[in-house]
Amino acid sequence: MRLTDLFPPSGPDAPDPDELLDAFTTWTADQGIGLYPAQEEALMEVVTGGHLILSTPTGSGKSLVAQGAHFAALAAGKRTFYTAPIKALVSEKFFALVDVFGAENVGMMTGDSSVNADAPIICCTAEILANIALRDGDRADVDQVVMDEFHFYAEPERGWAWQVPLLELTSTQFVLMSATLGDVRFFRDDLTRRTGRETAVVSSAERPIPLSFRYARTPLHETIEELLAGQQAPVYVVHFNQAAALEQAQALMSVKVASREQRDRIAEVIGDFRFTAGFGKTLSRLVRHGIGVHHAGMLPKYRRLVEQLAQAGLLKVICGTDTLGVGINVPIRTVLLTGLTKFDGVRTRHLKAREFHQIAGRAGRAGYDTSGYVVVQAPEHEIENERALAKAGDDPKKKRKVVRKKPPEGFVSWSEKTFDKVVAAEPEPLRSSFRVNHAMLLNVINRPGDAYAAMKHLLTDNHEDRPAQRKLMLRAIAIFRALLAAGVVERLDEPDEQGRRVRVTVDLQFDFALNQPLSPFALAAIELLDADSETYPEDVLSVVESTLDNPRQVLSAQQFKARGEAVAQMKADGIEYDERMELLEDITHPKPLQEMLEAAYETYRKGHPWVGDHELAPKSVARDMHERAMNFVEFVNHYGLARSEGLVLRYLADVYKALRHTVPDDAKTERLTDISEWLGELVRQVDSSLLDEWEKLRNPGEETPVAVPEQAEPSRITANTRAFRVQVRNAMFRRVELASRRRFAELGELDAESGWGAQAWQDALEDYFEQHDRIGTGADARGPAMLMITEESDRWLVRQIFEDPDGDHDWGISAEVDLPASDEAGMAAVRVTAVDDAPAG
Repeated sequence: MRLTDLFPPSGPDAPDPDELLDAFTTWTADQGIGLYPAQEEALMEVVTGGHLILSTPTGSGKSLVAQGAHFAALAAGKRTFYTAPIKALVSEKFFALVDVFGAENVGMMTGDSSVNADAPIICCTAEILANIALRDGDRADVDQVVMDEFHFYAEPERGWAWQVPLLELTSTQFVLMSATLGDVRFFRDDLTRRTGRETAVVSSAERPIPLSFRYARTPLHETIEELLAGQQAPVYVVHFNQAAALEQAQALMSVKVASREQRDRIAEVIGDFRFTAGFGKTLSRLVRHGIGVHHAGMLPKYRRLVEQLAQAGLLKVICGTDTLGVGINVPIRTVLLTGLTKFDGVRTRHLKAREFHQIAGRAGRAGYDTSGYVVVQAPEHEIENERALAKAGDDPKKKRKVVRKKPPEGFVSWSEKTFDKVVAAEPEPLRSSFRVNHAMLLNVINRPGDAYAAMKHLLTDNHEDRPAQRKLMLRAIAIFRALLAAGVVERLDEPDEQGRRVRVTVDLQFDFALNQPLSPFALAAIELLDADSETYPEDVLSVVESTLDNPRQVLSAQQFKARGEAVAQMKADGIEYDERMELLEDITHPKPLQEMLEAAYETYRKGHPWVGDHELAPKSVARDMHERAMNFVEFVNHYGLARSEGLVLRYLADVYKALRHTVPDDAKTERLTDISEWLGELVRQVDSSLLDEWEKLRNPGEETPVAVPEQAEPSRITANTRAFRVQVRNAMFRRVELASRRRFAELGELDAESGWGAQAWQDALEDYFEQHDRIGTGADARGPAMLMITEESDRWLVRQIFEDPDGDHDWGISAEVDLPASDEAGMAAVRVTAVDDAPAG
């Protein structure tokens, strides 16, 4: 039964609140759901049309209240919005609401995707709703807003997007929800003052599944063993960095976590799930032992596999980071925190009460557990001291002789007092983090009416204190003057037909400030490139990459690698230590076209001042992978990025999307299209969900398979012939590059299985280097004329020709590409057959 089947009879008046509530509770009863008292109270407030601030613990059914709010709005013919902080949660909610209300009634907007954007129920990121509120003000077609995870209001970088709708949408009903809101009296009074509607606060410290708290002075592995023996699994072991989570998971391999029957069941559920080399093989061993790993650096398909195995009750221990505090769907009975401090990007500090309760609140599963457990580990030095004292027994002399171990220098410690304090503490009050930027001014100026009055309202009646508001005003004035000077906005002598006294002179797409805000700059920069240049496709790639957010871990790894190679070379050149250290300061990650791009950016921003809010970031990740002729696993291994491979793949997916939808068709050459197809297929073969869901959302009428553990195989890699040819070309050219640098060991690692170990490669190439002093690896060496492919039914015969200094082009590498094996592996299965000066026949 869908909720839409239960609308009360329509009439000239608004639906009766009692009828709405009866209809909704009929549906929940049909679903086998009993309402908690706080849910009933919240729903009664929502159906009467007032604002609601819902502050109840995790697992208390806030999502059901949100569904009731959407139902009430839909029944009254009103438009309702659901917002979440991250795109993954928006997408998850979109599909959940489609199941409840039907696809025709639900749409989604995230900046990347827009699906059924005119639907009466819209799922979107907070920034999308803020943009609507800025552009349309109180005229916006937004009757109701359900803001989930409202504690993000206090985020320094993004909190403005949670505040703007409250300031601008004064005719809208708000439902603000979070498990960790703290004191909300300010929001209650502010909402009522602005809108004239009553604001109800429904809060409850009483959890449907009560929590018990414990401070553990046993070593971590012993604590975990105690929890397993005490039937308190699944246990989520919280670390505050990814390396520690993986290290702990691997350490648990020596513990019997799952029984033989459970391990057999895990293997059965996993089935033919494709684990790639590197971290994938590690995860495969762990989950088969009943141990999961969960953090943001993992591939989405791996995180989803861990979540589904946990939901099936097959994982007893999951080691992860505190990402589980942001709505991650991992059912757990016990949360075990390895510490009470975290590094916040600036310093290591104690957890705030909000952070602690957000994490701890994940313990206890409704419908499964009668109690949840939260355990906090004491610091290691405290545990060792406790053991030493216990060993001394009751003998006072022995106790006095115990040498207490001190915490490491610079260590931010915690104690049982810290633990007691944070358990008892209420979440801190949410603090405003309002901001002003070019996009905000442009959106307000673009709306009908008096922009000066609208901006004055935003700047003087936000939630900041007066000194902060004065700074915001000065910032806004500076931005407005820059827009005027650039001719982006102009004053009008008389108000226009829509009451504007100032107007925007350029066309702005709706999401210009959200989805790759530098995309218009990329279009302008591509026009500066020489389409006839040998490096044009790679240069377009560099332009696109410069407009994307930095994948920091990748860039750090590239810099580390470059500096390591530079040190080795400088040592070989006899450069002294002090000079080496000085020279190293100038070595960073690769930045192709840096000078050209930065000069073009400075010119572009004079006419488009708002791009100054966004940093241009020249870099080479996709280009680096392409020029090194590496596949995904090779690239990850080359830079030691196994823990961050999910980040790498998401970045490559963003590059692919930008290539497809930012670069105009008339700028796409054959080789650029080849690179785009190769990149898309590479991403899809590693984890098809990143692109398949995106394509499904962009083309909702088309059937696109989404990878899940029960059907994890993406489409055949050989089906996309164009992309597969590029992958074969890259696989062959990878061998050319290694051969040119005489990296015989690495060549042997690639081809030992086909009989071409390091010695075989060295013997063959020594004959070549007797005739020629080098192998070319430039643009000509990569060209299509240097690669011959003969396609047969189940194999390709390939000959990669060397570019030799004399231009003889007689030497090369011959190989067979097994097509069925390539489909199974998700990458070109190449078997070298010869390295010689006699082309294959």
